[in-house]
Amino acid sequence: MDMELTIQQVADRTDLSVHTLRYYERIGLMDPVHRTPNGRRSYKENDIEWIVLLIHLRSTEMPIAEMQQFASLVRQGDSTIADRCVLLEAHERKLLEQYQELQTTLALLSDKIGYYRSWEMSQHEKKPITG
Repeated sequence: MDMELTIQQVADRTDLSVHTLRYYERIGLMDPVHRTPNGRRSYKENDIEWIVLLIHLRSTEMPIAEMQQFASLVRQGDSTIADRCVLLEAHERKLLEQYQELQTTLALLSDKIGYYRSWEMSQHEKKPITG
C-alpha cells in the first residue's frame, strides 16, 4: 500500500513550508497533487522523491525557470530524456565552474591565513619575556 501524507507532514519531512509546497505546485514544478474526497492534498512517496530533487536543484541555485523547464520535459515522457540531459549537463558545467572558483578562493584564503599566522608568531617571538 502506498503511503499518503498530508501537506504538513510533507513540510515537516522536507523542511519546506506549506506555502512553498503550494507554490511549487501552482507554478508547475510539481504535478497537481492527489486530493482526498474532502479536497485536502495527499502526497505519495513519488511526490516526496520529486520534492527532494527540487530541493537539491534549488540548493545549487538552479533558476526556477530552468526547474520548470525540466519539470515540463519530465511530464512529456521518455522522448525528452536527451533534452533533460542537455539541461542538467549545462547546469552541471555552471556548478563545476563555481566549484573551481571556490577552490581558487579557498587556496588564496589559506595562503593569507598562513601569512597572518606566521606574522603573529614572529611578533610574539619579538616581545621580551618579563616576570
